[in-house]
Amino acid sequence: MGGLAGLGGVGLGEAATRRDAPPPPLRGRAGEGGNALSAEARSAQSAGTTDAAALPPSQPSPARGEGFAGAAGGAQAGVEVITFGCRLNTLESEQIRRAATDAGLTRTVIVNSCAVTAEAVRQARQNIRRLKRADPGLKVIVTGCAAQTEPATFAAMAEVDRVVGNGAKGAPETWAKARAAFDFGISAEEKIVVDDIFAVRETALHMVDGMDGRTRAFVQVQNGCDHRCTFCIIPYGRGNSRSVPMGEVISHIRALVEAGQSEVVLTGVDLTSYGGDLPGAPTLGRLVRTILKQVPELRRLRLSSIDSVEADADLLRALAEEERLMPHLHLSLQSGDDMILKRMKRRHSRAQAIALTGEMRRLRPDLVLGADLIAGFPTETEAMARNSRAIVEDCGLTFLHVFPYSARAGTPAARMPQLPGPLVSARAQRLREAGEAALRRHLSQQVGTWRPVLVERGGIGRTPHFTPVRLRRPAQPGAVIDLRIAGHDGARLVAA
Repeated sequence: MGGLAGLGGVGLGEAATRRDAPPPPLRGRAGEGGNALSAEARSAQSAGTTDAAALPPSQPSPARGEGFAGAAGGAQAGVEVITFGCRLNTLESEQIRRAATDAGLTRTVIVNSCAVTAEAVRQARQNIRRLKRADPGLKVIVTGCAAQTEPATFAAMAEVDRVVGNGAKGAPETWAKARAAFDFGISAEEKIVVDDIFAVRETALHMVDGMDGRTRAFVQVQNGCDHRCTFCIIPYGRGNSRSVPMGEVISHIRALVEAGQSEVVLTGVDLTSYGGDLPGAPTLGRLVRTILKQVPELRRLRLSSIDSVEADADLLRALAEEERLMPHLHLSLQSGDDMILKRMKRRHSRAQAIALTGEMRRLRPDLVLGADLIAGFPTETEAMARNSRAIVEDCGLTFLHVFPYSARAGTPAARMPQLPGPLVSARAQRLREAGEAALRRHLSQQVGTWRPVLVERGGIGRTPHFTPVRLRRPAQPGAVIDLRIAGHDGARLVAA
């Protein structure tokens, strides 16, 4: 997997690097005053959430105004979506919510699940039980990567009424059929609607109209992954890599800009594999340069997460020449040790990662980098763990997304000699501490500078480096304003 939608979706956080838990569930109701869910159900649902500070910097928290789940609309429909995981899931949740609302579903909760870790699956199941206990009359539908990879697990739950795979969740007819099934009864055989994800050949562009005041728009340009990292189950949830044609992407972004969006984030499961399945095999770099040329009104363009080994020459040129391509990249590194990288079946070495980040900084001196790192991978020794901690400084990383290794059934890594859980947790904590120190250095370097800040909701904004800024005075969300940085609180900058 090149880098899951910026586990880094949509969306994908605050500047903290804590990563004990899976991506938290993100809640979104189909409307406010007319929602049909009981207060008890909403309370039970919220008990499963995690504070936004637990999310990596490359995954903004939709609960804080950076995702789609929770957009207003269909106030009487009583459809609610709970989203676990990446930015891509968050983007897809809005499409699901609208389709389910249009289909006429009522008193229904849709859980858009994540399969990255076993803990993510456990939390999804836990939330489902809480919801049903609080409001037994609810209909519960489970979709997403965990539904695709473990349909029987969810179908066996008495609280679950239907399981929908990733291949079907974007289709309006899926939700119309769900309503019909609920209206006329559903057999045990009909409970699971999961097809072969590897048979899916195209990725539909999610045309989400009306951003409900969101300050940045996320555009899915790619889905799936052709790589088979030994720890990763996501290809079995998302299928093989497939791209959205360039013309469709540009038309959609042009429409978003005309609707008032200042910033667009390109997202995908393995973003840097973009175009390999399209005629002429356009690269991600070519897509970026074409977007910036064809949509000159777009003020800011970001990338979610990239695989360093697939960074093409056009992308590096764009980084050097295009000021509107923001100077922040999130890299799917996973480890800083060569032997562990081989056992992960990654396609880069430690030296290649260091060389690439050095070249990127030569081309764009103000570039700020984040990265995914896994702590406690099977067979990891203390010396190997030190190499991963050292990569933070050697690559000049600022934002870390740390995963304690989680064995996923059916993956090759799950059959390797495992480390004790407490040791994995301890190594993850040391990696987080290295990331926190790097972040503090970055924040301190910003004090006294002026930065153009994209204003978000809740008195927060983002610099071009995606560093969060606490505003002193209210400002219009979506505006880009120049602010002097007066200080920081260890997690975010503070404007004068």
